[in-house]
Amino acid sequence: MISKGEKIDTDFTLSIVRDGEEKEVKFSELLTRPTIVSVYMRNNTGGCDKQNRSLAEHADEFDEKGYNLVAVSKDTCGSHKNYAEKLGINYTLASDPDFKFADATDSIVEKKMYGKTFNAPSRSAFILDEDGTVLGVIEKINTKAHAEELFELIDKL
Repeated sequence: MISKGEKIDTDFTLSIVRDGEEKEVKFSELLTRPTIVSVYMRNNTGGCDKQNRSLAEHADEFDEKGYNLVAVSKDTCGSHKNYAEKLGINYTLASDPDFKFADATDSIVEKKMYGKTFNAPSRSAFILDEDGTVLGVIEKINTKAHAEELFELIDKL
């Protein structure tokens, strides 16, 4: 996994949902100020819902502190639109079925589910500067208190 102080390659495209609208953007376009990128597995699952509820409840506070907020999963933009409405999400949801962000942050890990082994992005969070420099990393997210752990990390920066 990429470490604090390293720079990620931001030259890749993702589909996003922001304010109910879908569009394709270069990842670098999301970095208009320091940006929190929270990686989760799938919409409408227990842990991921807790993770995003925590972010949604505190999204305005992150904005006031000067941070963009982006949550990334492999879900489609159509799924993201419904999910944002369901949870009251007012931050950017990015669709990344090809794991481009996970590749850029070297955060693909081996997982096991129902007796099968596969590779997928780790449930992690990254704070990035406008140029893609990693300011901080949470390698294993506490889904219930995700916003709180991000605020603690921000306070240490």
